[in-house]
Amino acid sequence: MGGAIEEFLLALESRGRSLLPPRIRGTMRIDLVDGGHTDHWYVNMSLADAVVVTREAKAAEAVLTTTHELFERLICGETPTTAALLRNEASFAGDARLILTFRRFFPSPSGTRDPREVARQQAPHGQAWRERLQARIR
Repeated sequence: MGGAIEEFLLALESRGRSLLPPRIRGTMRIDLVDGGHTDHWYVNMSLADAVVVTREAKAAEAVLTTTHELFERLICGETPTTAALLRNEASFAGDARLILTFRRFFPSPSGTRDPREVARQQAPHGQAWRERLQARIR
């Protein structure tokens, strides 16, 4: 198994709680399949103040199944989670709220911006408008 995957999942214990919405709780298993071998990761988002990650293959409320290669692309922000699911590169079973919550842990693809920030820049009252106004005044 790649060190990047293990590092990412174990780091969830320290940074994951800050990314969870207050009312979402549940357990999710991540099955990374390559050939005949499957690595299991169990993510417990049910605890009040923590996200706990273990290497167990026990039953969970949701299961994400994918390859090591795709999961590395997810944790690097190269592939959006929803796109991978829609292209059948990964499969998901269980409570859909949990995958929507878990994808918060993945970084955004490079070059993307918050649409609210783009709107602020392009709106008549935004930064771009102020810059055009300043250019006309000079």
